[in-house]
Amino acid sequence: MATRPSRQLGTSLQSSLQAGFYFLLALASVSLCGIFQSQKWGKFFALAALLYLLFLLKDKYGGLVKLALAFLLLLTLVLAKDQVKPGEPAGDIRLYPDQVKITDGWLSGRGQTATQKVQVYGPASREALALLENGKSIDLTEVSGAVSEIEPATNPGQFDYRRYLASQHVYRQVKLAHYQVKLAPASLLTRLHGLRWKIQAYLKRLPRLLAFFASELLLAENPAGDNQANLNTYRDLGVIHILSISGMHVGIYVFALAVFGSYLHMTKEEVFAASCALLTFEVFLSAGQPGFIRATLSYVFSAGLAFKSRRIGRADLLGLTYCCQQLFTPRLLLETGGILTYVLALGLVLTAKLPDCKQAFWLNGLLTPFLLYFFYQVNVCTIFYNILVVPYFNYIVMPMTGLALLAPPGLAAFFEKILEAAEGMLANVAKTGFGQLIYGQVKAWQLALLFSLTFLYLITRKKKYRHILAAVYLLIFVSIHFPLEGQVSFIDVGQGDSILLTTPIRRQVYLIDTGGKLTFGKKKQSQPQIDRITIPLLKAQGISQIDGVFVSHQDADHVGDLGPLLEEMPVKRLYMGAGLIQNPSFRARIAGRVEKTKLVELKAGMEVKEAINFQVLHPEVAGKGENKDSLSLTCRLAGKSWAFTGDLDQAGEEAIIKKFPDLKIDYFKLGHHGSDTSSSTVFLRAIQPKLVFISAGRNNRYHHPKPETLAKLHQLGIPYLNTQTEGMISWHYGIREYFSSFLEGRRVCYHY
Repeated sequence: MATRPSRQLGTSLQSSLQAGFYFLLALASVSLCGIFQSQKWGKFFALAALLYLLFLLKDKYGGLVKLALAFLLLLTLVLAKDQVKPGEPAGDIRLYPDQVKITDGWLSGRGQTATQKVQVYGPASREALALLENGKSIDLTEVSGAVSEIEPATNPGQFDYRRYLASQHVYRQVKLAHYQVKLAPASLLTRLHGLRWKIQAYLKRLPRLLAFFASELLLAENPAGDNQANLNTYRDLGVIHILSISGMHVGIYVFALAVFGSYLHMTKEEVFAASCALLTFEVFLSAGQPGFIRATLSYVFSAGLAFKSRRIGRADLLGLTYCCQQLFTPRLLLETGGILTYVLALGLVLTAKLPDCKQAFWLNGLLTPFLLYFFYQVNVCTIFYNILVVPYFNYIVMPMTGLALLAPPGLAAFFEKILEAAEGMLANVAKTGFGQLIYGQVKAWQLALLFSLTFLYLITRKKKYRHILAAVYLLIFVSIHFPLEGQVSFIDVGQGDSILLTTPIRRQVYLIDTGGKLTFGKKKQSQPQIDRITIPLLKAQGISQIDGVFVSHQDADHVGDLGPLLEEMPVKRLYMGAGLIQNPSFRARIAGRVEKTKLVELKAGMEVKEAINFQVLHPEVAGKGENKDSLSLTCRLAGKSWAFTGDLDQAGEEAIIKKFPDLKIDYFKLGHHGSDTSSSTVFLRAIQPKLVFISAGRNNRYHHPKPETLAKLHQLGIPYLNTQTEGMISWHYGIREYFSSFLEGRRVCYHY
């Protein structure tokens, strides 16, 4: 992309600005990061890319190769140091008021010891509550409590909180049991955090939507708890990047300062200095949001070089910005926002000369592989929605948000009504699902292939790359939506049950129970558990509708998330034990959500003829949906028999044996999460399972599975797998049959 400069060029500022040098250096830096941060084959491909890029640097910029090698060596040292994890946290823990939340007397957030960052949670003492709620930084001393690693995601598609915190250099969590509180010594840092807390507190007093947009504008953070529906709207329309990764705030600040400076007759140098000071402060306020830092560095480098009469190309400016940010943020490419902001910026460089519509199309083309990897869905009408939403942001949201920060309450309330109307219209458009495509999650190598083909087309404009790209997208789509293997997967929903069954090729999808968060006391979950676990899992597999949902009984840990599931995803048929439909609690769960869903009641002896044929073992008579009435099913897949009995008690198991005396089961979901009230010795001996599965939450208050139950399994010689230790457990069938555990790296880990 550049002509070869003279090999006699030195490493002066002028020679280092040769076209393409910093861009190639940035690509080499990305490859170097891949060696440290990739897994298995990813390291090999990253090394191959690095060697190729080093060859290009030497061939094209021979006089600058020493500069390139020096930078890459420095980055290597930074990345190597970054791999070292700190030991166990010890000593005092400092809490800044803007980094913790207190809800119903419960404290949670980010803390800082002398050596590392930690997540802390536990009861808030009166002293801590009084100081933090007044914007004071505190030190927790004489701390006692449980220290543990952050728990990882335990299901495919689930947001990996451990990985996210690791990108922030947080590895440990501390569950506070006892501590003393003292006011932290005053310092510049405590004052800055106190100021950030005051801004947060001020924004909370604004109406909800204005507070939402103002928080994004000033603090680069989304108060998602109260605004999840709005975030979902932007995600479904395919314009979520407008909120989080563009860094457009920098342009707004610089423009405002330029206008203000012109009014005060300030020189360009003075405006530049004021802009740098403001943006540095805003970097702190934004808590280091990658998009904001990228845009800030780009402005500083571009404007700074302009003062020296040095010109730098847009690609090199992006490369120089990346190299600088990577040195200070070695985990930049472990953050979704960090990746997307640079992909978007690269797209703007590559498509700068295209007409607006084509530019929008190929910008989305560059982003799409990453969106499919992280979010599993795209909206094919994103270009249209961008045309709709960008002016709305530029001419309505931003001006109103800016004015609302200083406006009287009456005017802010008026602005809020306008935003409510506009957001309501966007939400209605998103609810139609028009253009939305649940594609499924692409693998890392597929992401690299799709991105590379898009990149090659944009720099060469050769139609063959466009045709190959379309063919690859189609082939991956077919492989996801017409899988060669079916599955029986025990989803890790904590203390509860949810079992996914699918068939190969012409995939049919069935779910036995939905799970649901057990709540104790008055506190309710702000977001249904199914939105964090099951829905992402289904979307990652490209599943956009369910053929049949079986609900075993009324308990919340089995059917608590049925309502949200019915709202989120079409369900053709809903099966339940006879009598459950009369239960008022169950009727309330499905009220207004089953207009397009067929309801079917089942009794023992009946057969459900679907792509998978289910035989009903229980209940024999209509009940109220209690444990003893649990819908119990058996089915046969690839020559193996399965049984699922919900929370059925031992009396119900004996009734099954009496009605089906020859019943033999290969694989059995152990009754009632491994409690001592189900799956009796008599029943287990009768069905003779080769393997049983336990679905129970970690550290659950019921202490499931019970030691007596595990001892019983050991005595009978029956092996078991437990979602507590394995995460989601899957049996795959079709081309081959095998078991896999999500926490074992999705490898084949069990054969029976």
